[in-house]
Amino acid sequence: MTESLKEYTLNHWQDFSDLLRFKTIAAQDIGIAETSDWIFQQFKQLGADHVEKWTDQGGNPVIFADFNGKSDQTVLFYNHYDTQPAEPLDQWATDPFEPTVKDGTLFARGVDDDKGELIFRLTLLKYYQEHGGLPVNVKFYVEGEEEIGSRHVIKYTKAHQQQLQADAVIWEGGAKNAAGQLAITGGLKGISCIELAVTTANADLHSSKAAYAESAPWRLTKALASLRDDTTGQIKIEGLYDDVTALTATENTFVEQLAFDTAQVTQAEGLTRPLLTAKPKQALANEPTINIEGITAGYQEAGVKTVLPRLATAKLDFRLAPSQDPTRIPDLVHKQLAKNGFDDVKVTYLVGQPGYRSDVTHPFVKLVNESAKAIYGDDGVEYVLNSAGAGPAYAFGRLLGLPVLGFGIGNANSRAHGANENVKLNDAVQAVSLLDRVLQQL
Repeated sequence: MTESLKEYTLNHWQDFSDLLRFKTIAAQDIGIAETSDWIFQQFKQLGADHVEKWTDQGGNPVIFADFNGKSDQTVLFYNHYDTQPAEPLDQWATDPFEPTVKDGTLFARGVDDDKGELIFRLTLLKYYQEHGGLPVNVKFYVEGEEEIGSRHVIKYTKAHQQQLQADAVIWEGGAKNAAGQLAITGGLKGISCIELAVTTANADLHSSKAAYAESAPWRLTKALASLRDDTTGQIKIEGLYDDVTALTATENTFVEQLAFDTAQVTQAEGLTRPLLTAKPKQALANEPTINIEGITAGYQEAGVKTVLPRLATAKLDFRLAPSQDPTRIPDLVHKQLAKNGFDDVKVTYLVGQPGYRSDVTHPFVKLVNESAKAIYGDDGVEYVLNSAGAGPAYAFGRLLGLPVLGFGIGNANSRAHGANENVKLNDAVQAVSLLDRVLQQL
């Protein structure tokens, strides 16, 4: 009796589970060579027509593979093999680098973002190779720097543009929303990361001198507070909204149809404060944000050290509408701080990338939406113009001129980047079924 795709997926995903056992942290330069070598070998063993490890543009290796299928249509898959660090380890209920299944849920670092997505795509490839071949041509671009800003992605896509030609791009993955609907995502927001630094003395001072001397942490927190209206959540940086392109009527219709239940989101994410906006769906899709990633200043060890710190720094990230230029942000922040009386605050640009949004009228968008409804039901799917997260989709969408759609194995509580990262095996099976249907329809 022929094994169904569902049975095959459940029985064979572990053929590739060693990928989750690699500790692959790009930020710490850990596990890059071992992981990229492993992926290279998997593509070879799966019978790829070409497998290459690209290192010609610098940075961590990119693994490229292509497979010939039964039609002239070509799908390009984007994935990444680097993950976030697993710390703090004491918050994990399982070993983050040992894939563990409990009650139908698979736990491991990177199982949602993004190694798990690659594992289940490899499982589908293996199924095709054992059941008559691929329905379309398939290409893979698997990089190792996504979690540190994909700094070399533009160089690689430009240098290898001919090899990357395709008809559509299927992005790294996706997830079901809090209402249990599959979210199909047509792009991503941009991001700009900066660092602010304040120095108020040549050395740390005795805290008694707070009677007359201003500390760096106080100076920095006042500067930070001047950049946002705490009542409305509006960013108070002149010019920041100038390059935000308004949504079209069609795009706004998609946004209005999104499922966003404030009570569900609050419970699922454990929020303890009210939402910053009365229109969270619009804000997620097309409005910039300002976030303080962390503040560093003074004594933070056990006990007390009565010191007045001379130096304070803060790292900020701005999530940007797909039309915005991330390189504008540092200068805009510097000018606003100076206008607010904080011209002594140093602003340094760290990393950033533009966003991208697929054309909602493209035939591939219609094909994927219709295929998803056949798998998940008419009410089981939502189309998201672009993710609120960031990623290098612009390097493929803009340069190659292709629609970029993301859908995958995650859930609303997959905890990507956090402790106990997870996916549900039933969700993964559904996602593989959808992927199969999309390729068959093409």
